[in-house]
Amino acid sequence: MTTSIKSLKPQGLWKNFADLNAVPRASKKEEQVIEFAKNFGESLGLDTSVDSIGNVVIKKPATKGMEDCQTVVMQSHLDMVHQKNADTNFNFATEGIKMMIDGDWVKADGTTLGADNGIGVATIMALLESNDIPHPAIEALFTIDEETGMTGAKELDGSLLSGQILLNLDTEEDNELCIGCAGGVDTNTFQRYKEKKPKKDGIALKIGVTGLKGGHSGMEIHIGRGNANKLMNRLLYKTTDAHGMRITELDGGSLRNAIPRESFATIVVPKSKKDAFQKEFNRRRADILREFKSNEPDLLITIEDTSMPKSVMGAKKQRQVLNAIYAVPNGVFRMSPDIPDLVETSSSFARVSIKEGEIVTQSLQRSSIESGKEDIANAIRATFESIGATVKNGNPYPGWAPNANSPILKTMENLYREMFKEEPHVAACHAGLECGIIGTRKSGLDMISFGPTIKGAHSPDERVSISSVQKFWEFLLATLEETPKKN
Repeated sequence: MTTSIKSLKPQGLWKNFADLNAVPRASKKEEQVIEFAKNFGESLGLDTSVDSIGNVVIKKPATKGMEDCQTVVMQSHLDMVHQKNADTNFNFATEGIKMMIDGDWVKADGTTLGADNGIGVATIMALLESNDIPHPAIEALFTIDEETGMTGAKELDGSLLSGQILLNLDTEEDNELCIGCAGGVDTNTFQRYKEKKPKKDGIALKIGVTGLKGGHSGMEIHIGRGNANKLMNRLLYKTTDAHGMRITELDGGSLRNAIPRESFATIVVPKSKKDAFQKEFNRRRADILREFKSNEPDLLITIEDTSMPKSVMGAKKQRQVLNAIYAVPNGVFRMSPDIPDLVETSSSFARVSIKEGEIVTQSLQRSSIESGKEDIANAIRATFESIGATVKNGNPYPGWAPNANSPILKTMENLYREMFKEEPHVAACHAGLECGIIGTRKSGLDMISFGPTIKGAHSPDERVSISSVQKFWEFLLATLEETPKKN
């Protein structure tokens, strides 16, 4: 299957994407892919360096006749989100992504594809190894750990760069020229609880919420997709007192920046109340399935008997936790009053873990204004501090303020109209891009983000359009040819 991927056009891009996807590259575990990128640059005889955090910079001189053009920094991140379907047997630490072609799409077999941001990385690699593409001097910047904290961008040694223009290849609609993005912050909570022995007349049940689409918690937060953590909580809410339900374990979501697709809970109810609990559960399940039948057609909510556990959560603390999870904001908090259809502020309740006397939650707040980010993070903080949990914020990163007068934007707008006979969509996005951070590490950059069409990022439904990659490639080459002269 990899062989057929490598035969797609532009061939150099797809070849490099296949080679990249053979390398495990989880966020914070990028040792192999850093070495891969370093070896690639050195094998071409190009000036290659790795800064103290692990970002790789490869420099290629301008082709003949373009020496007097501004130097262009081309940037993508090396890490990818690792997600797989529950029934997929796959080890991200040792296996390469198993890719396939489905019509106009390249996707993976039951896992994330890594097109975010592997297509961008492969594009830059193809340019670096080319011998027949006109281009200005290029500084290829491959950052690390974008997906779990933008660590590479935050710790970037800006002295490694001399470019005046930054082309970030991490946008996911091929008609979009992105000129701004949201900032973000994590809100993590922790609390201990005393475990108790389950009552002897209890029966244990395992509940599963699966089949949700999930996706990118910035780009797709406004679509109204189901959040497995919130749906599981709906199923369990108010059953503590009404049916004697006790939680043994709850495990929902996986990554801070992905809409949670699955949640699993093990509970205990008294045998005498099982029928009543099942009746209430069935009613709530039917309500949820009816609400989400249009945008979550594969949603599955299951319940089955399981073996009795050794411990459960106490009723008081359980009641507090279920109330807090129900109350915690999730989804769009505020739309931008200035930019049509742009989500200004949101929160994604990404992770819940209850087991062995510990309650852990993770959520990610995004906003294009700092005060909005602080406001929604405080709403999460207040919710969990009210039940005695410890709340900590981490991984803050700034937004990227739009510059409608950007020279590279004007160049690319004109090119897009000329090449595709339509207007490009110039916009800010609600995802977190590295541009804003890189701009603080290397001042004076004229920045823009663009890329091919990618759907379902951060989920096993991730796929990239083959025809869109071709369009993106041609647009990029034309942009490089039109690079402005040095001042």
